Amino acid sequence: MTTVIGVDVGGTFTDLVLHDAATGEIRVAKQPTTPSAPERGVLAAVDAAVPADLLARCRHFVHGTTVGLNALLERRGATVGLITTAGFRDVLEIRRGDRDDPYDLFWTPPPPLVPRRLRLEVAERVAADGSVVRDLEPEDVRRAAETFAAEGVDAVAIVLVNSYANPAHEAHAAELLRQAGFAGPVSLSHEVSGEYREYERTCTTVVDAFVRHRMGPYLHNLDRELRARGFAGELLVTRSGGGALALAEAAARPFETILSGPVAGAAATARLAASLGIGTAVAADVGGTSFDTALIEDGRLPLLYQGEVVGLPLQSPWVDVRSVGAGGGSIAYADAGGLLRVGPRSAGADPGPACYQRGGTEPTVTDAALHLGMIPRGHISGGIELSEDAAARALAPLTGPTGIDGVDAVAVGVIRIAAAHMAQAVRGVTVERGVDPRGGAVVAFGGAGPVFGCLLADELDVDTVVVPPNAGNFSAVGLVQADIVRTAARTMVRPLDDEALPLVERVTETLFERLAQPGAVREVDLDLRHRGQEHTLTIPVRLGEDDVAAVSARFSEAYHRAFGHTLPDPLEIVTVRATGRVVLDADRPMVPAPPSGESGRGTTRLWSFRRGAWTEAPVVRREDLDGVAEGPLLVVEPTATTYVDAGFAAETHESGCLVITRKDRS
Repeated sequence: MTTVIGVDVGGTFTDLVLHDAATGEIRVAKQPTTPSAPERGVLAAVDAAVPADLLARCRHFVHGTTVGLNALLERRGATVGLITTAGFRDVLEIRRGDRDDPYDLFWTPPPPLVPRRLRLEVAERVAADGSVVRDLEPEDVRRAAETFAAEGVDAVAIVLVNSYANPAHEAHAAELLRQAGFAGPVSLSHEVSGEYREYERTCTTVVDAFVRHRMGPYLHNLDRELRARGFAGELLVTRSGGGALALAEAAARPFETILSGPVAGAAATARLAASLGIGTAVAADVGGTSFDTALIEDGRLPLLYQGEVVGLPLQSPWVDVRSVGAGGGSIAYADAGGLLRVGPRSAGADPGPACYQRGGTEPTVTDAALHLGMIPRGHISGGIELSEDAAARALAPLTGPTGIDGVDAVAVGVIRIAAAHMAQAVRGVTVERGVDPRGGAVVAFGGAGPVFGCLLADELDVDTVVVPPNAGNFSAVGLVQADIVRTAARTMVRPLDDEALPLVERVTETLFERLAQPGAVREVDLDLRHRGQEHTLTIPVRLGEDDVAAVSARFSEAYHRAFGHTLPDPLEIVTVRATGRVVLDADRPMVPAPPSGESGRGTTRLWSFRRGAWTEAPVVRREDLDGVAEGPLLVVEPTATTYVDAGFAAETHESGCLVITRKDRS
């Protein structure tokens, strides 16, 4: 079995890419997402593009899902009970005692996922060095089990103080809970995180218990339906930190998949940038509901080890993808002062933009783009027929409250505002980190990414835009390219000295034994900081090769890059991190795009933002683009349309990428 299928569930469309390495066959599909039951959209994409005999030869089915994320966004998950050490019942509400927005007088923290009546204390205490100060009181756990049974609790999170240093009490509490008759999922903090910081570890464990109730059944249902269609391979789910998990582990550790979808596009961008030798690349993924961006430097994903979703911190490897509500379905409206606004509210997949003729009536970015000729008239992927009249009818009511003269000007304003939102998100991952995006390239993908490539280039003053093959399904391409990755971490605060690295080796051996991945490539990182500091930088370490001086030098280089200076203070280790990576295919070329199967479309009437006027422009199939073609023009392919404005020129690179370069700065 040499076939690999990647399926990414977005807010509006579900994208599929199939790559058969043996024959070179490529298949793509784009079907409307079904928010109430995401697996239906996944299966519809499979049914549309993958015949039974090909599905039977599939080795891996790699899935990017938003089920866990949606459970958090909608607060629709398990009824969770929390067992914690006496005195720590309110850690979820005390948080860090700070404010996310210090200038918002009305800011309130998100309500905890576990109400206070279901947060129960047990007598026990473990010190930070792992020594037992007070034994666990079994009767407290039994009383908690009785309360949970009376309250209809679905899942339990057990978070005891300093259990990362000694998990014995947590394991015993779980055993007592089972003996008392609790049969639901139990999340133990030392298995979920293994790191210090009580609030963050508690929140991560609770999130794991909360989303497992929806993630596990969803994945098992999808696996069952695929196998009923003849699939005999392995179902994998992408991680928030890159790579993929096997089905069983994804169901057991769902918190690792919260940002499963957006990460795949960033991973594909990193691989593409490395293959093209692009030192600084900005991933620009414009979907139906959001714009997702990440900074890729030297082909490396920007990996963090703590993220945040809807105000809830998660201690998990996390590709730093920034998202804003500026996608094709983002709704335009006039605010109370008569100013034109766009997003973050979205028409989503149901009912979708007005021009989809599926019941939507509010004006969206897609309606504005269609009105301006930035996407071709007619039909798009998924069998959706576009209506120019419906788009114009949706945009027209905005002329009154905004005072903008005419539908054309409203549409132009909607597109410019959306592009400005996207550019601001890009500055958050570049300029705010001291990285100048002008020397890099924008990699534009997603269903609407290539539409906004030139506008983003103008907003950011970037000279190069790269549109990869299968641009509309590029996140699914990232799934096809994924490795199987497992991670584990353990907090170990101690000085970085000659005795430290042998101790790190022993700890990592224990962590890799937990990961249980025969044949995996082993990667080790250390969270380091100057003594007396609070926060850390994560530094890769080659155990057996590096000495303390080499590790210190690597830290100093990273510290200077991040903060512009170095300090003479001694270093200390905070956390040891182990990553096991099983490479599924060592030689994975970029997945080429299949031919569009459509005839050339001649010319179209479109709006040039750089000229500020309507113009008649050619429409060219991507596979027919020969040599350098100067804008304005549209380049069409099965899953996306590339808008090339005046002052830019497009040509096809030998890799299959469409490279758009600035020709003038007028």
